[in-house]
Amino acid sequence: MTQQKRHENRVVLVTGGCGGIGSAIAHRYAAEGARVGVVDMDPVRGHALEEELARQGGQAFFAQADVSDYSQCLAACEAIQAQLGAIDTLVNNAGISPKHDGRAHGVHEMDPAEWLRVVGVNLNSAFNMARVLTPGMRDRRFGRIVSMSSVAGKAYLDIVAAHYASTKAALIGFTRHLAGELGPYGITVNAIAPGRIDTPLLRTVAAEANEAVVQATPLRRLGTPEEVAQTCAWLTSAEAEFVTGQVVDVAGGWLMT
Repeated sequence: MTQQKRHENRVVLVTGGCGGIGSAIAHRYAAEGARVGVVDMDPVRGHALEEELARQGGQAFFAQADVSDYSQCLAACEAIQAQLGAIDTLVNNAGISPKHDGRAHGVHEMDPAEWLRVVGVNLNSAFNMARVLTPGMRDRRFGRIVSMSSVAGKAYLDIVAAHYASTKAALIGFTRHLAGELGPYGITVNAIAPGRIDTPLLRTVAAEANEAVVQATPLRRLGTPEEVAQTCAWLTSAEAEFVTGQVVDVAGGWLMT
């Protein structure tokens, strides 16, 4: 089935674009007619995704960057815009959730360097990209921003650590503030809070923990990256142009808040 070309002539940047959810988002936007900039740390997977999208008829460009570093974000955005045009849609998808032998460290045992790294990738990256791209969005009086939060940003989960939960909660606050700040310029800003999504990251957690989540989820299954991607694409489409400052759960009813 051919995707509706809701994003034709749009330029979308996806951070963490080589992961399970990021790749699904990149594919979705390409199928809907957008030119897709992919930012990730992994050049092998990044160039492979760029080539795969091109084979499928899309237009994409990969830029390698550590999104926790502002100067690298700036360089990546400049490279993508030189190839694809002005970026009007930003998806802050990059995120990490370190585990140790399948479990998250408590605060009492957490390496301070690990805390700073998670804050840098999960939260600072969203500021970095917004700082680079929102001046152009304001000038053009149009823009769409979606940040990937988590149900862990709204409720306690013992399968993640404090740094992950804190950054995902902070992204919700960042989203709501940006929505108010940028709304007068025609820019919408929203967040998605996925539940347990069937990605490679999921497999860093013990199987019994994932099964417990399935049993606690009203729909009795894990989510898919494609389900997150289609929500993201809707939030940045004309169909949702009066939706801003919202956090949309994609969690099958798990941890309803």
